[in-house]
Amino acid sequence: MGVEEEFLLTDPTTARTVPGAQAVLRRAHQEAPTADGSGCKAEFLASQVESATAVCTTLDELRDRLTADRARLADAAREEGLYLLSSGTAVLSDGRTPVAGGERFRRISELFADVVDDYEVCGCHVHVGVPDRETAVAVVNRVRPWLPTLLALSANSPISHGRDHGYASWRMMEQRRFPASGMPPRFPDAAAYDAEVERLVTYGALVDDRMSFWLMRPSPWLPTVEFRVADAAATVDDAVLQAALGRALVRRALADLEAGVPEPELDDRAATAAVWAAARYGLAGEGVDPLTRARVPAADLVGALLRHVGPALEETGDTATVRRLLAAVRRDGTGADRQRRAWARGGPLAVVELLAELTDAREREET
Repeated sequence: MGVEEEFLLTDPTTARTVPGAQAVLRRAHQEAPTADGSGCKAEFLASQVESATAVCTTLDELRDRLTADRARLADAAREEGLYLLSSGTAVLSDGRTPVAGGERFRRISELFADVVDDYEVCGCHVHVGVPDRETAVAVVNRVRPWLPTLLALSANSPISHGRDHGYASWRMMEQRRFPASGMPPRFPDAAAYDAEVERLVTYGALVDDRMSFWLMRPSPWLPTVEFRVADAAATVDDAVLQAALGRALVRRALADLEAGVPEPELDDRAATAAVWAAARYGLAGEGVDPLTRARVPAADLVGALLRHVGPALEETGDTATVRRLLAAVRRDGTGADRQRRAWARGGPLAVVELLAELTDAREREET
């Protein structure tokens, strides 16, 4: 497994995003990823940077790599007089941040015009290895019902451009403006998946086959499935939790495939409603079970997820860690809950100060 994290760069005195990515990456002594894809690089807008871990086999190894990458970027940002923030949306922005360099980003900006002018959103993407692309498509089909619960657990974007929009994950609502977003469709095989992506590119709806916004997909360049559902993780622990649950869901799907367990039947309208409810309420209200098509407390959906992946967590020895991390979310709330408490206490400056502290694991340990 591996994790890609996206971050925002913010002025600590104004709480506004700053187009400082190139300067921060220079100070971090890495302006492009390494040969294996790990390392730090620019993201779509010049106010964003991204880190990617190398392949990890244990949660402890993953935690160490995430902590080190965040520390390196946070130090580089501080040297530029900036905060590094892990948040799904920008707390404050003037909405005119320039696009980062590169032909691909330029093409995206031209294609989507004003839709991407203020698109300062960040996610936490989890990659889990699978044997081949056919298996990847089959795994995505089986994991789809659990994606809304992963979103609810990760919700960390209630405030954007100086407003609380009433959603725990406003990032998810921002993404709904794009083609090929939301719950991934069911595909019978890899050929059907590839043909649909190719059609979307041919229609002019996507720049290339790397651009789909589906919440989970076969990776276009790695032998993995890629979870793209989670908001940027407020803390390293939040990122580790997403990775642990993601890997367990993949292992459970692989086991069910091998055992010939029928694929779950998913109602598309219920699935869409489940994603919306997770974005709207996070863990604070009711969600929608896309399998039973019923409204249930979000906490019950988390419990069902834990039961579903229980055997897989036991196999990897991750049960205790996941239970501890879930207990911390129940105690402290999601990132959205923590942002809102800071907002009530001191507005945008209090939110960015909290996020800067949560983002850097070393600061978290000291406090």
